[in-house]
Amino acid sequence: MYVRANCSTNLFLIYLYVDDLLVTSSSEEEIQRFKQFMMAEFEMTDLGKLSHFLGLEFNQVQKGVFMHQSRYAQEILKRFGMMNCNFVSTPAEAGLKLENDPEEELVDATEFRKLIGSLRYLSNSKPDICFAVSLISRFMREPKMSHMQAAKRVLRFVKGTIDSGVLFPFEAGSEKSYLLGYTDSYWKRDPKQNKSTGGYLFMYYGAPVAWSSRKQEVVALSTCEAEYVAASLGACQAVWMMNLLEELKLRERKFVCLMIDNKSAINLAKHPTLHGRSKHIELRFHYIREQVSKGNVVVEYCQAEGQLADLMTKLVPVSRFKQICGKLVSNLKDLN
Repeated sequence: MYVRANCSTNLFLIYLYVDDLLVTSSSEEEIQRFKQFMMAEFEMTDLGKLSHFLGLEFNQVQKGVFMHQSRYAQEILKRFGMMNCNFVSTPAEAGLKLENDPEEELVDATEFRKLIGSLRYLSNSKPDICFAVSLISRFMREPKMSHMQAAKRVLRFVKGTIDSGVLFPFEAGSEKSYLLGYTDSYWKRDPKQNKSTGGYLFMYYGAPVAWSSRKQEVVALSTCEAEYVAASLGACQAVWMMNLLEELKLRERKFVCLMIDNKSAINLAKHPTLHGRSKHIELRFHYIREQVSKGNVVVEYCQAEGQLADLMTKLVPVSRFKQICGKLVSNLKDLN
């Protein structure tokens, strides 16, 4: 990525991946001059306004830019014979427990890995399937029939939400225009290794711009520690995004706010005097404490009902799932 920016109203950005080039600027004339220069030097084709880039589709709608992967989702359904399947309301059942039963029937590992790889790329525009795909991805070494059935349920959910994606609005409206992060964890999600699942979700102008769901590398001894580790990883992402916004001259505040639903983890990040309760935690996870002391990250408590990162760490009931998805994803049909 190449950035030239004097201020937020004088931006020129170039994104290059192999032979795909994406150019944007606050000045239409500057874009045209750059196109003419490049076409004089190289054999290039002007494809007009952004519509496709690296498998992602973009639609210009009245409220903003809508990012989705409808065409890619259809290709996945066709490839795995699920075009005529019945759709479901959630990507995974609320009480789903996947295990590695040695007596269960094995499935084709290559086919299973192809399916998971496709779903992982699809989650770039669908945060609603991120946790389910992350959970199923843990069984790629020796996938069993139950793992394949769980993966195909995600495809059934995709079938019913094939036109959904993320809307990047032109204006914030009633939503907060600054970068806001949510971090959460589910203590001891992995029953065999006793490892927790951590996740984060970042919103900008009311739209999700970064999300992650993954099994934590260490064994947490309490919910407080699991939340603290998740918050530390979220702080790393927050600082990176804050630096990116600063490079783009779009940084509106000197800090990023992280919303955490565990008061003990917040106290642990704010007060170094709690050393006795945290001396066993690896040094790298105290990164959040350093960022809080510097003023780069502010941690605040949020009620469990307002914790959007729940979608990244656990299988929530249908009503809760729809409530969170209503704030994260949109449907193309509703925007036209």
